[in-house]
Amino acid sequence: MPDWVAWFVLLTTGGTLCLLVPFALHRTSLLLLARGGSREDGTWTGPLPRVTVQLPIYNEVEVVERLVDAAASLDYPGELLEIQLLDDSNDRTVEIGGARVAYWRERGVNIRHMRRPERDGYKAGALALGLKQARGEFILVLDADFVPPGDLIHRLLGPFRDPAVGMVQARWDHLNEEESQLTRCQALLLDGHFFFEQGGRYASGRFMTFNGTAGLWRRRALDEAGGWSADTLTEDLDVSYRAQMAGWRFVFRPEVGVPAELPETVRALEVQQKRWAQGGIQTARKILPKLMRGPWKPAVKAEAAVHLLGHLAHPLTILLGLLLLPSALARRALGLHDLLALDLLVFAVATGSFFLYFCAAGRKRDRPWKTLIPTAAFTLALGIGLGATVSGAVLRGARLTVRDPFERTPKRGSGRSKYRGSGTKSHPAAKGALATWMVGSFIVALHQELYASLPFITLFGSGYIWLLVADLPGSALGVGPVELIEPASSVVPCRGRVTL
Repeated sequence: MPDWVAWFVLLTTGGTLCLLVPFALHRTSLLLLARGGSREDGTWTGPLPRVTVQLPIYNEVEVVERLVDAAASLDYPGELLEIQLLDDSNDRTVEIGGARVAYWRERGVNIRHMRRPERDGYKAGALALGLKQARGEFILVLDADFVPPGDLIHRLLGPFRDPAVGMVQARWDHLNEEESQLTRCQALLLDGHFFFEQGGRYASGRFMTFNGTAGLWRRRALDEAGGWSADTLTEDLDVSYRAQMAGWRFVFRPEVGVPAELPETVRALEVQQKRWAQGGIQTARKILPKLMRGPWKPAVKAEAAVHLLGHLAHPLTILLGLLLLPSALARRALGLHDLLALDLLVFAVATGSFFLYFCAAGRKRDRPWKTLIPTAAFTLALGIGLGATVSGAVLRGARLTVRDPFERTPKRGSGRSKYRGSGTKSHPAAKGALATWMVGSFIVALHQELYASLPFITLFGSGYIWLLVADLPGSALGVGPVELIEPASSVVPCRGRVTL
């Protein structure tokens, strides 16, 4: 290897590591901040306010009945509660959801089945339509795969005694965590997000986020933030920052859990993660310039920047993986033999912090160590493997001219049927190419006796290989792929005027 090539490889590797460091430190710092804790009084005093529950759905055949039944069973005075089923579906969901709405209306529940002529603005558009007609002083949003406990509204109302509070977020619990290793890893990722990321932001006064569901809004906070906007794929993240920049305070209640369904297939998970990644970068482009010019504390600005740009870690991680073997060969070519062992130190620091983070998240739910340790290791590999698919979405989010449609996360519900939806790309070629590169890197490193590089190469390769194999039909590693077909005879056209 020529010296100039070797130096270029080493400088590129060093630069990539330097760009990744803030993201690793960010997560660790939030874990430490969350240890301080911060809780709001959970008791509402005075007359109960009127609450509107919004249920935005699109083609949710398997879960719509469960969702409507759970919302209609909320323990809250009927005269103060209204429920909106915001239904943009074009399949049997319309029929099934309409039947459940009629069932509960006959029993005195104030629930409406709201339909639009077109699916303009996707979820944000549906929520905006419902908000215009909502009578509630507070708005509870629940996605299709969530099953709220009966006392959810009462448990989220207490912090609103402070007139500066604009939104109260509950944590997500998991209905199907034990379905597979894939769902166990997702549960660990989400627990880390809620207990440490949301908890750390809340405890330290940073800007936190509404997670799109299982959160209660003060109607006035939404209005003053400018309402729902469909110019990003993460309307929840966007409005969260706008509301807090308008002066509203957010509260996180880690003791309040709302069970939800985790994606059970690689394809379903990739749909979700691609939308979050692309929308996160779009929101960063929209929000960060104004936020950085604003009067907020440097700590708030710094955390917001790393948070909103966090998905950039995916393409950077891919680049680092591609450079693992070349950088080791470059150091040998330059005679930097003493630095070859640096790989082990970097591996220990980089993976150790994330491994401890996931273990700490698992212990928050008292998961036993014998299952937690392998799950934490698999979660590290999952995060790396997702980069093969998600990196493209990150790059699309950075482009001003790209406006992709909102694609909802596939769900299975209790019926276990296959998702019918648009043709989502799983990028098997990208995963296959990266897996092949890592296998080749492992063989070369072994042959060249670059043993210190093997742990990193093994971790990266296992992530790409896992998600590649798990997406195959009938795979026990990930339940198998989602069947992607369009609805046929079951289609109910969404035309005409809005119906209530």
